[in-house]
Formats: sequence, structure tokens, C-alpha cells
Amino acid sequence: MRSPARLMTGTATAAVTVIALGLTAAPSAYADSFGRLEITPATAPPGAKVTVNTTACGPKGSGVGDANSLDAGDFEVRRGTHKEVLVGQFTVPHDTRPGVYEIIVSCDNGKDAVGDLKVIGGGKHKPDYDRPSGHVRTGVGGSVEPNSTQVALGVGVIGVAAVGGLWLLRRRTESTESGS
Repeated sequence: MRSPARLMTGTATAAVTVIALGLTAAPSAYADSFGRLEITPATAPPGAKVTVNTTACGPKGSGVGDANSLDAGDFEVRRGTHKEVLVGQFTVPHDTRPGVYEIIVSCDNGKDAVGDLKVIGGGKHKPDYDRPSGHVRTGVGGSVEPNSTQVALGVGVIGVAAVGGLWLLRRRTESTESGS
């Protein structure tokens, strides 16, 4: 008859072995559901067009690309020039900040292809508000663009005033000379 301590040690060893085997088998099953996603260029600035391709969807498969991690939305993935390769494109938004972003293609066969895109350079944070545009209408001149009709009328008024002022001065001088 075995001692209880030896029985517990054997049972614990068996349990650890089963758990270890289960853990090593699980990642391979998990890894089968993910395929490789090639991203070209792998490093891109904001505004760049990026191409992705994968064979994870199979020779007759199809899928949808997901670039929502960098706010580029979903993109279409179609069969490329090679039978087994699906190809898609998206543009990195201009306001994307530098960093590494996960891009995913979800295939109709249930598999996913995952890859990372590194965004470098520029990229400004988009404000949560829109900046005002246009002219300020305060009732005081200077803030509104000149209107050619208004300018012509203004020049005409100034011209009439100048002619009228000269006529009055001349008339006044004539009456002063004749009265002396």
C-alpha cells in the first residue's frame, strides 16, 4: 500500500502535467485562427496609402479589413493577382498621432489576419470643436470684404462733396470781391 504523501505527490505531478500539456496545446489552436497580414509600407506617415495582403482567407475566400484603431474605418479586401492572396488598401488619416496600430482582416472562413502599422511623423490632434470662419459682423467697418459697388458709391459721394465744396468756396470768394 502506498503512503498518502506519495499518493498526493503523484496526483499533483499528474495534474501539473495535464495542465502543462493543455496550455501548450491551446496556443496552437488559438494561433490557427490568426493568419499573417503583410502591411506595405510597414512604417507610414499620416496621409499615406497603405496596402495589406493575406493568404489567411483561403484561395476562394473573402474578408473585410479593419483599420478602426487609427480611425481609418473598414476597408474592402479583394482577391489580388495571385489566386490565394487577398489585397486591400486604406489611407492613414492626416490627424493620426505617431504610434503602433493594429490592423485586422476578418475572413469569411472565421480566420483573422493581424498586423501592426507604425505611424511616424506629423499628425495633429483634431480639436473637439470647429474653428470659426468668415467675417465678424459687428456693425463697425473694416471687418467685411470691400464690395466694388460700395467702393464706387463711396468714391462718387466724395467726388460730389468735393465739387460742391469748390463751388461754394468760389461763390463765396466772388461775393466777397464784389462787396469790397
